[in-house]
Amino acid sequence: MAKKYDFLFKLLLIGDSGVGKTCLIIRFAEDNFNSTYISTIGIDFKVKTIEVDGKKVKLQVWDTAGQERFKTITTAYYRGAMGIILVYDITDEKSFENIQNWMKSIKENASAGVSRMLLGNKCDIEAKRKVSKEMGEKLAKDHGIRFFETSAKSSINVEEVGKSILLKSNYRLNRHQRQTTLELRKANRCRKGLR
Repeated sequence: MAKKYDFLFKLLLIGDSGVGKTCLIIRFAEDNFNSTYISTIGIDFKVKTIEVDGKKVKLQVWDTAGQERFKTITTAYYRGAMGIILVYDITDEKSFENIQNWMKSIKENASAGVSRMLLGNKCDIEAKRKVSKEMGEKLAKDHGIRFFETSAKSSINVEEVGKSILLKSNYRLNRHQRQTTLELRKANRCRKGLR
């Protein structure tokens, strides 16, 4: 069976339990929202194929459990991820504070140079906001990553997030492929010069 895509990208969503990772993934992959999801146990994923720059890209978006008891399971999925999206709930200050722990987990478990992005989810609940947009922007700037406020319920910025991290990951992949090609050409020239 012929493959129906040009590239396969693995994205990983991490963050505390209850910040809306599952809802974001379902909104992104299926354009659907249901407020009665139960907490993810271990890990799950959804697939979506999108077109970027004339190429079909198959996205595997992995949904990790945010509870401490599942951390040893989920850290194994960091390897091979081309993009990691950190999610906090704008109505839950503790989930924002814990982003530093999730950053540390990425540093310890993910491949070097993996694309990262920070999301402040549930921005449709402005009346219960505990984390300002400026706080999220500053944290993202401190780590040199992009920042979005999203709402899985209202579908605010969900599509933009997927495309943004995909473009960043694709740029890094293309840069790596160009560098590898140049190194191979250089090695071939050296071999020919030695003959």
